[in-house]
This record gives sequence, C-alpha cells and structure tokens, in this order.
Amino acid sequence: MTGAPRELLGPHRLVLDVRDRPGPAPLRFESTDDGRLRVLRQAGRPVLLGGLTGEGCCHDLHLHRLDGYRSPLPPIGSADMRAGVNWVHRYARWLEDAHEAPLYDGRWQISVRTAFALPIWTADFVTDWPGGTLELYCGGGWHGVLPLRELSAPDAGRVKAYRKHARDGTLAPVLLWWVPALDGWLILDGHDRAVAALAEGRTPQCVVLTRLRDEDLWRRDAEAVAESHRHTMGRLAARPATPATERQRAAMERNHGDVMADLPYEPSGLCTLPLPGGAPAWQALAAAAMFQFPSD
Repeated sequence: MTGAPRELLGPHRLVLDVRDRPGPAPLRFESTDDGRLRVLRQAGRPVLLGGLTGEGCCHDLHLHRLDGYRSPLPPIGSADMRAGVNWVHRYARWLEDAHEAPLYDGRWQISVRTAFALPIWTADFVTDWPGGTLELYCGGGWHGVLPLRELSAPDAGRVKAYRKHARDGTLAPVLLWWVPALDGWLILDGHDRAVAALAEGRTPQCVVLTRLRDEDLWRRDAEAVAESHRHTMGRLAARPATPATERQRAAMERNHGDVMADLPYEPSGLCTLPLPGGAPAWQALAAAAMFQFPSD
C-alpha cells in the first residue's frame, strides 16, 4: 500500500487515511470472547500471549512473548540518523509500505513525542524477558512501555554505537504503538535505541502510531457537542448582560472550540479479532511456549 491521503498537522504530526487495507492487519490482537486470553499475531505468528487474572475492576495481565517479532521498518543506518530527516514522514512512508505492520482501514496519527511521565520509562518499562506482568488499574489502564523482543545489554556493540548518537542528539526515535486496551505502548521499532538512550540518562525520543476514531463517530459526537453548546449559550443569552456573563460567554466559546478541534484526533480502540479455536487454542499455544500462569 502506498499513497494514503495525508493530513499534515505541522512538521512533527500527520494523519494517514488508510483506505485499501480492509483487514485483518498483519500485526493484530485476537482474544477469547470474554477478553481474558489474548494473542498478538504478526503475519500469522504468535508473538505475545496474555492472560488476565483477578476479579473486579483491577486485573493482572500475565505475558509471555515469543521469538519471531520483526520490525515493520527497515534498518536505520548512522548516515540516515545524521542526515536530519523528518522521522514522522519517513516512518509514515515505511509503515505504508510494510507487510507486517498494524495498519488497516481508518485514520492513523503519527506524531513525535519527547515527554513522558517519569515512571513510564523506569518502573513501567518492562525489562523482563520473555515473561512479565502488567498491573491493570480500574478501567484497564497500565501506562507503560512493552518491548516485543528481548532487550540488548547496554554494553552490546550495536547499543554502544547508538549511545554515541544519543550523546550527539542524532539518535533516530523509537517507534511506539499506542494500545488503548493496555493504556500503554508497544515498541514496534528501536529496542536497542531505547536501551541506548536510557543508558545515557535520556528519555527516548519517540514517534507514536495511534489509531484515531472513524469520521462518522467523531462527527456524530461533534453534532451532540454543538447542540449542547447552543442550548447552554441560549440560556446564557437570556441573562442580563454583565461583565461576568461576558467573561463566562468568552470562556465557554473557547472551551467549545478546543473540544471541537480535538474530537477528530481522539484515539480509537483497536480492532481485536476473535481467537480462532478459543481458549483451547490459546492453551495449546501456551503449552508449546512452555508458559504457565500463576493461576493455573
């Protein structure tokens, strides 16, 4: 797939309108009907198994990642990193051309992110391999970073080369995929670059891939927001005009404008397919990986 329409939102942010990939995506989630057992597949290969334990609104998601994950991006050489390319546009083109990426029909935002809450790259960066446990808070959130392959040591040869780029400010950004069901990110590309940046005491610079809501959904919400705003402003207009009501009117107009401007760029949930074979198929994959949850 090439040439998806692009909406440019500045030099470090764009939206791809993917129209010729009806799905399923080559990199996709599957789950059992109750959502407690999950698989991430890439081109048919299972690369991550997950299972929920616990009751109520808070759960633990126990993970096991399998060898075989492949980045959707080609290798990035030192010359490219020193060339000062626009990584958002470069990554967008590579993702369009990739055969094992998560893209399917719809709107996808690709944007630079350089600032994260402090624990995301420390306590909530999963460094264990191949297992791991994510503590999902009420509502399903976790808000961390999950690698899809084993991390290299900080003194590994490739990482040492990347560490020099980190010191020089020329390190290519890590490519993250926002997964709303986890309220967190998966590393699609740049595992060694992330290790290099952290080894140099830096927060990895990132480009984030986010699935956005479909147009019909955000336009429906926009109509509801606009109707509510008209009703509220009508009630305000019935009051005597005073400096206080004018300030309130101006503040409400600004807030309405901000809400309407953000609606087309709100993240969407990802398409999750039914797991073929259900729980027995998941158990077979787990047994083949010699993986067993604490609850078993």
